[in-house]
Amino acid sequence: MTRSAFREHCFKMLFCTDFYPVNEADEQILRYFEQGEEDDTDEAGNTEIIHLVKLSEKEEKRLKARVDDVITRIPEIDRALEEVTEGWKLKRIGRVELSILRLAVYEMRYDEQIPEKVAINEAVELAKKFGDDKSSAFVNGVLAKLVQ
Repeated sequence: MTRSAFREHCFKMLFCTDFYPVNEADEQILRYFEQGEEDDTDEAGNTEIIHLVKLSEKEEKRLKARVDDVITRIPEIDRALEEVTEGWKLKRIGRVELSILRLAVYEMRYDEQIPEKVAINEAVELAKKFGDDKSSAFVNGVLAKLVQ
């Protein structure tokens, strides 16, 4: 699995768990792996697979471990985000953007294998794919403030 695919799965799992109490995170993560294929059709009639989880047991364990680690660090990550999102309470940030930001901050602060610039760029790409027209600029702006 590519690093981008790994990151996208992590984002989707974090996003899913954000709708439930923390004590239900494990159950939601297991459900993520059990979901079937999902596709979408664009305006031109082209079908695109938007969700497909065909992973080895090793990949599933690695993803679960990463998501569990991010979830345990959410209080620290959110404090860092609150410091740079002046005028924005985290409750007002969309769940897509907040999940992307949490994952990016985790990568920037706790994963020594990922350079900050890569974490930011990948977060912006996730925001372009899953957010609205303004998501990528918002994510980029927040993360840029964190590295200053």
